[in-house]
Amino acid sequence: MAEIEDRFELIKRNTQEIVQEEELKKLLEDKKNPVVYWGTAVTGKPSLAYLFPLLKLSDFVKAGFKVKVLLADLHGSLDGTPWNVLEHRYDYYKETITQIFRVLGSDLKKIEFVKGSEFQLKPEFMFDVLKMASINSVNDCKRAAAEVVKFGDNPHLGGLIYPIMQALDEVYLNVDVQFGGMDQRKILMFARENLPKIGYDRRVEVMNPMIPGLIGKKMSSSDPKSKIDLTDDEKTVKDKINKADMVEGDPDNGVMAFLKYVIMVMKSDSGDKFVVERPEKFGGNVEYASFDEIEKDFVAKKLHPMDLKIAVAKEISKLLENVDVEKLEKLSEKAYE
Repeated sequence: MAEIEDRFELIKRNTQEIVQEEELKKLLEDKKNPVVYWGTAVTGKPSLAYLFPLLKLSDFVKAGFKVKVLLADLHGSLDGTPWNVLEHRYDYYKETITQIFRVLGSDLKKIEFVKGSEFQLKPEFMFDVLKMASINSVNDCKRAAAEVVKFGDNPHLGGLIYPIMQALDEVYLNVDVQFGGMDQRKILMFARENLPKIGYDRRVEVMNPMIPGLIGKKMSSSDPKSKIDLTDDEKTVKDKINKADMVEGDPDNGVMAFLKYVIMVMKSDSGDKFVVERPEKFGGNVEYASFDEIEKDFVAKKLHPMDLKIAVAKEISKLLENVDVEKLEKLSEKAYE
């Protein structure tokens, strides 16, 4: 039982909600190697924020799970990706996510990439899409997808199909758990409600909190100032972090969130400390073993935002050293003309 509890706690760390925790515990008792999937629609360029969910997928691997990464090409087009670049976007996403897993030191042998269109265009999948469409209203689907799909004043029909397909992905990928961000919550609950209505078991849903952007509250793929790209050089990283929103004593910002959910998790797992370098007249260098220690000093104004920003920028640049920028930029030319 201790082993089950350890695996459960590893999966639970840094998540915001699990529906339902008891179901997850029973799954861990019943199955030695359950299957989890995380999906992403091939839309805007993946940013450094992807380290957070992929780090959590690494936790799933450590907890004995097989991981499936769904690169949802059709979902990308349902959310506005032009059909003519779909294949190139898929290639870009696959390479980017593979490189992030390498940066994190994840075991790629336990991670499988799946292309959405390879199973979502099969007759049986589409038959189930129609089945689920027949028991849900336009409002049901719009409500489920509201935080994920860009609807606008005159919503496209594709956006309404989006949550139905995502619900069925759980079945056709043959998984026990779906993992996603809290912005996906309504779709995940839509899946739990609707799958039993057409004869399928509901799955466990695990959700992580959303990391704020560097500027404003939300990280936006359309606002380059709010995110750090994997191809950004050291100077660009430093400039973006320097301009990031950060009020002295207030830990509610994107830099602190990235520090909490990515940098300090990696430091903790490797037994390393986070170092903030400062001149002697400002207290000299200081080391931290946990995020709680950093937050405590920051709230008490013992740690200045600029000193912390410099230290975070250095850590990010270290992470990006192993990214094959040339390869990503070459793929980007076709994917994002």
